[in-house]
Amino acid sequence: MPELPEVETTLLGIKPHLLYQTIQDITVRQYQLRWPIPQDIHLSLQGQKIQSLSRRGKYLLIETTDGTVIIHLGMSGRLSLVAPDTLPGKHDHIDLHLSNALWLRYTDPRRFGAFLWSKTQPIAQHPLLCKLGPEPFDPQFTGDYLWQRAQNRSMAIKTFIMNHHIVVGVGNIYATEALFTTGIHPATPAKFIPAAQMDHLVPVIQDILKRAITQGGTTLKDFLGSDGKPGYFNLKLQVYGRAGLACFHCKTLIQKLNIGQRTSSFCPVCQPSSDPACAYLCD
Repeated sequence: MPELPEVETTLLGIKPHLLYQTIQDITVRQYQLRWPIPQDIHLSLQGQKIQSLSRRGKYLLIETTDGTVIIHLGMSGRLSLVAPDTLPGKHDHIDLHLSNALWLRYTDPRRFGAFLWSKTQPIAQHPLLCKLGPEPFDPQFTGDYLWQRAQNRSMAIKTFIMNHHIVVGVGNIYATEALFTTGIHPATPAKFIPAAQMDHLVPVIQDILKRAITQGGTTLKDFLGSDGKPGYFNLKLQVYGRAGLACFHCKTLIQKLNIGQRTSSFCPVCQPSSDPACAYLCD
């Protein structure tokens, strides 16, 4: 699944080509995504001038004269820029025709993504956006903020930092890596993480996400950047996807467990568990 760095990488790739362009038309080949696309969406988009592009969590926002295109890449979606004569593939569902003779192509094999048009103003009040937590790079996202939100929370710390009502964009890969770097067992109840450790965790999350963005996101089999090239951050992953292999730091075998219906990798030596509740949460 494309996570925050992948979405940010996509935004950085398409922004120079879309900003201040006019949407001349839209071609929709598949109307049934996560939410159905209106059959008359072309009437809303034709002639709209793109005024800004941004990201909120994993949502890409293309703000135009009269509204906003909201795009979510779902499990396997991606955006690419193509020439108008580029033949569509089986899973190329949408083309935005731009005034600079480029098309923004939305591809989504699993169709769990979304392509929406909204006239909500400001767009931050849209139902999909209004309850999201702060961005990981916002000044509001501090160790004290995280510690305060964790009080009386029995959920595993990994589940806690992946909750988009707490902070957006910290997906499975990056949560796994951040907890390893800070030496926190992923199944530790959030309320048991001391304030000092939260102070350490926040800049680690930020650093890992920044490095992933710089390196083009994490290569997953379904993800390609807007230029069609995969990222390479996975070459430097410490524990994610490495269960059964030796820890780079202590040579202990990386273990895995299920937390919140997700597989989590961790090093039992570098991330020791001091709480009996972890044994209950682990397989």
